[in-house]
Amino acid sequence: MFGLGLTGGIGSGKTSVTDRLCARGAQLVDADLIVHELQRPGGAAFQPIIDRFGEEVRASDGTLDRPAIARLVFNDPAALGDLNGIVWPLVSATMAERRDELKATDRVVVFSIPLMRPEHRTALELQAIVVVDCPIEVAVARLVASRGMERADAEARVRNQVSREDRLAMADFVLDNSSTVAHLDDEVARLWAWVQTRRDGASPPPAP
Repeated sequence: MFGLGLTGGIGSGKTSVTDRLCARGAQLVDADLIVHELQRPGGAAFQPIIDRFGEEVRASDGTLDRPAIARLVFNDPAALGDLNGIVWPLVSATMAERRDELKATDRVVVFSIPLMRPEHRTALELQAIVVVDCPIEVAVARLVASRGMERADAEARVRNQVSREDRLAMADFVLDNSSTVAHLDDEVARLWAWVQTRRDGASPPPAP
């Protein structure tokens, strides 16, 4: 297994990158998808979230009302801390299980983690960390255009994440997604070539 950590801010285009990497043969382990699995009825996080936040976060169809949870925690650091304390240890354990299932393979395994921390490098046995990067104003414009967010909401969500500078400080490779689809395709091709060189044990070409 060649473990490749991938992160980026909201609106940076992480999914577009992982889709292209998977098309080239990579295996994806996506923290966001794992969160959805854990929060489904019967999932390990479902009942603890109901117990902490009450029946008001249970939707009429029996699933979690994710917008209601977001409203409760978005401007309440203590509530957000409680939610993260329920969800993220379970996510970490699940990602470690997926790592163990794949570590004996020769696959490039992309661990997509929005809240990447330096300790993930050791915990998931990552050979490299990639940051999908774009200017904050570009990310905000994408959230407004593609997700229908109000601009103030988009700006607040960007501000509440790990800072762009802190993300870039972790990067072994910075993938620029600030421009066109064609530019993104070129950047993914550049990343894939860099991964193959590093995977083969040679010194990889420098990544900006």
